[in-house]
Amino acid sequence: MSAQQHDKIRLKEKLGYGVGDLPSGLYLNFFGAYLLYFFVDLGGVAPAAMGFMLLISRVIDAVTDPLMGALSDRTRTRWGRYRPYLLFGAIPFGITGFAIFAAPPMSVGWLLVWAYVTYGLAMLAFTAVNVPYSGLLGVISPSAKERASVTAYRMFFSGFAGIMVGVLATTLVRELGGTDEARGIMLTMGVFSALAVVVYLTTFATTKERIPAAPTNTTIRRDLGTLVRTSAWIVVATSAVFGVLSIASRAATARFFFKYVAGDDGAPVFLFLDRFGLFLTALALGQISGVLIAFTLQRRFEKSHLIIAGGAMKVAGIAIFALVPLDAVWPQTIAQYFVGIGFGFLMVLAFSMFTDIAEFIDWKSGQQMTALTVSASIFAVKIGMGLGGALPGLVLEWTGFVAGEAQSEQAIAGINFAFAVMPALILFPAAIAMMFYRLDHKTIAKVERDLATRRAEQSPI
Repeated sequence: MSAQQHDKIRLKEKLGYGVGDLPSGLYLNFFGAYLLYFFVDLGGVAPAAMGFMLLISRVIDAVTDPLMGALSDRTRTRWGRYRPYLLFGAIPFGITGFAIFAAPPMSVGWLLVWAYVTYGLAMLAFTAVNVPYSGLLGVISPSAKERASVTAYRMFFSGFAGIMVGVLATTLVRELGGTDEARGIMLTMGVFSALAVVVYLTTFATTKERIPAAPTNTTIRRDLGTLVRTSAWIVVATSAVFGVLSIASRAATARFFFKYVAGDDGAPVFLFLDRFGLFLTALALGQISGVLIAFTLQRRFEKSHLIIAGGAMKVAGIAIFALVPLDAVWPQTIAQYFVGIGFGFLMVLAFSMFTDIAEFIDWKSGQQMTALTVSASIFAVKIGMGLGGALPGLVLEWTGFVAGEAQSEQAIAGINFAFAVMPALILFPAAIAMMFYRLDHKTIAKVERDLATRRAEQSPI
């Protein structure tokens, strides 16, 4: 194969890889929508205590995510470097996710302990599967164009997971739980956990690693040093953390907003969807639309410029949602749809940029550290989701939220701040960070050509 020829990835493999993001999408969307609500409003745990738990788990991720990336980069098996973790990590991923919401009757104190243990284990299982899964994207093809195409499939299924949570989860919680909402949440999570196991095994069976592993001649410490000195990685990781934090804060507070601010009683407002379900569905539909639009536009415009434009769209959507009357269901839904479009821009472009950065590091330093580089995407998503649950929890605590009761004006103001003001403000530093991204189309094209030549020269055939 010449330096400029690459295997074209077939549709079956694109779908097989893309659907692999469905489990993580289901988990993160479900956790974002129900975790704080389950333990605080239904379980009675103090909002600040749950917020602190989520912060602690993110500190652990700061260690485990890069270590998992470095470990998978150094793995050598007959299945490749990254695919084995999908095979052997699928079942633990499913079991630990379900366990979070399967708490038996216990005191509030022990329920908090249960949250620490089960959520911590679930995030470790998440890391063990999703960091290698993201690393697989970097070696599925040496072509940036093919990787961008595969990324679009991945982000489509990520958005589809949001639709499943918005449409299916809210309905299953209501139907399976009846008057016991906690039981409905547990059983719905059980359905998603079982599906996650099947999907990861499918992804393992349908994908292929095409970039051969280079001899490991560096230490983890050296790889980490190279990573933190790569400005493009810092820029994209920072922007991704703030971008996901904005959406996660909004999702974590939405249940409280509709229940305590909008006075929603949970009755269906469109077909079988209640306002909360419609809110989540609009976001997910917007995300899928944003993925498709951004994938098309990135051929003509720089990825960093599109992410900034998507952030502006999110700010506008959040502002419009907040300004229309509380009972204006459809104007709110349309505004939320545009928030989702902006989020779709961020997700598809940032994940694609991480693989570009991995290739750039290989080109510049000769260090092949795909999973370690791409683990930043997983870490960014998890820290954004974690802070998106932690900060609203702290705000609710500070403003005097009391579970299950009519809220004071101060508590209502706190819910509104966490639901609208904070998510909009957080997007400004995300945009500022993205202004410093320097890997444009011309640079990536040169990186791809040079690496193709180098790999062709090193190939034994």
